[in-house]
Amino acid sequence: MKKRGLALAVVSAMLVATLGACGSGTTKTTGDSTAAQSQDSGSKQAANTEKSEVDNIIAQAQGMSLEELAKKAIEESNGKTFYGVGNSSRGKTALPLFISYLKTIDPNYNMEFEWQQPKNNKIFEQLSADSLKPSGTFAMTLIQDGNQIQTKMVDTNILKTFIPKDWAEANGVSADSYKGFLPLQTLNKVFMFNNTGDAKYTNCWDFVYEGSHPLFMDIDSELVGKNFLYMLTKEEYADKLKEAYDKLDATKKAYFDPVIAGEESDAKDLGLSENGKYALAWIKLWVENYTEETDDGPICNTLVDTSAKDQSGLLVYSKLRSVEESANVSVNNITVAAYQDDYTGIGGYGYNHYLFLTKNSPLPWTACAFIAYITCTEDGFSAWGKDMGGYSSNPKVMEATEAKYQHQKGGYNEAGEDQFPAKDDRGYDWWTKDGELVLEDPQYCADVSFTVGNWIEMLSKASDKN
Repeated sequence: MKKRGLALAVVSAMLVATLGACGSGTTKTTGDSTAAQSQDSGSKQAANTEKSEVDNIIAQAQGMSLEELAKKAIEESNGKTFYGVGNSSRGKTALPLFISYLKTIDPNYNMEFEWQQPKNNKIFEQLSADSLKPSGTFAMTLIQDGNQIQTKMVDTNILKTFIPKDWAEANGVSADSYKGFLPLQTLNKVFMFNNTGDAKYTNCWDFVYEGSHPLFMDIDSELVGKNFLYMLTKEEYADKLKEAYDKLDATKKAYFDPVIAGEESDAKDLGLSENGKYALAWIKLWVENYTEETDDGPICNTLVDTSAKDQSGLLVYSKLRSVEESANVSVNNITVAAYQDDYTGIGGYGYNHYLFLTKNSPLPWTACAFIAYITCTEDGFSAWGKDMGGYSSNPKVMEATEAKYQHQKGGYNEAGEDQFPAKDDRGYDWWTKDGELVLEDPQYCADVSFTVGNWIEMLSKASDKN
């Protein structure tokens, strides 16, 4: 307790310096498009630096159509090798499609490529090391974790944002006026539970109620999970947790009340809103009780088995696509919590895959053309769009993707029967409204990573107790 009190005192003292810089407002570019990023995210990029060659190319590229960019790419990279790096392996699938598209303009065009997917969060180290070269190896990156992107990649001028003209127009903005990162897609991680037993999960607080130990990728191995916890302290999501708490019965409230009361002081010390104590209480109970797993695949494999009676988890929704049905294993053994008519509260969280050029990109025109291709065409996005649970940041591409793959009827068979309702993806609009998905805001995560982040570090994870 002394250690915690001292640490909180330090955090409290630092708030004077940090809160003034907090920019937690989020502005949507159009409707509920996944372009809804903090308009402050990335505003520090190259604020006081001289424009580089890559900066100048991006400035030109943002006024050009995809076809115009494609012609520039052909001139630049014909006969060369393109190197990309990303958190998603699908870049390796998308690049041949891009090359085929360029061949429709110039049949003699040819480009080799290599796509790397570093493990264990090494992508930041790899990009940092590559940034020290006069001319880098990697032309661009597809990367996740808004907090680290903001602090390690953008504020340090290592990565450069390019906004395709066609993407901006589809989102009702101009490339020059948009100040956020460029998201390729939003992915959702959602609460699910094995329904073969008697356990009920009709409120997001049920996942942190007595005896509940949800399966979850450890927050120190996949940091977007920690960003989810950061985001819960933002006022709009803390309010949602309070609203869900208000709908609990007296027995469950009595269980949570001492924890909530115990976090009131911490919430004030951390400079949180009035309902911040509810967010801290939920986070505390989650961290101290979740069952640590190494990946979402094993979590899914566990939950769909009849042997996992009453077990729950928070995992990538798209994992349900690969379940192989058998006597003991079925998607029908799973319930997506938010799909229940009587469910209350947050249904999961959403995080983005963002696209950037490197500051010393050896093929900047080709990188811009590739980024435009995968964000502005259904074919380009198909490497990701063929699966449920991943939503293009371009509303036109999102619509075309749904028309082609019909994810909203993902559980239907050829006879028109809905065999697996859990696979009927209700789509981005539903998830961000009715599903109450918690959306990552890079700037907010970066702003609270010291204060709330240190507070989380002081919690004892369930794995630490064993």
